[in-house]
Amino acid sequence: MLPVALKGQLAPMLQHGFVVKRAVFQNCLELYPMEEWNAMMLKIGKLNRFNKKNNDFIRRFTAGVKIVEVDATGRFLIPKDLVTFAGISKEIVLSSAVNIIEIWDKEKYEQAIDDATGDFAELAEEVMGDIGGDELS
Repeated sequence: MLPVALKGQLAPMLQHGFVVKRAVFQNCLELYPMEEWNAMMLKIGKLNRFNKKNNDFIRRFTAGVKIVEVDATGRFLIPKDLVTFAGISKEIVLSSAVNIIEIWDKEKYEQAIDDATGDFAELAEEVMGDIGGDELS
């Protein structure tokens, strides 16, 4: 079930549905609003499928993709195969990741945050350190 505040923020997107899929880098799930998913598919659709790496990427990126709809009470069903992939047992965490929402098993999320804590200052400097004000706008 989506928290009430999050459901309110997603209200404009609820009627269009969402796509849930395996994350690329972590054992969590990614929830894409349909508009974001369609934009991603436009980018991926430009890849040359006759290039083996591109074809392998497309297959793996879209593996397990499911369309989900949020009902009137804010619930949506995560398919069993994706629950298994993410190792979701009891409690979950919904984490904003700019234009998508990550869905984590609570313990796995806390472990991922703890594992990344020591390297975060270095990571932040490497990723964001060379960005001037103009690039962010």
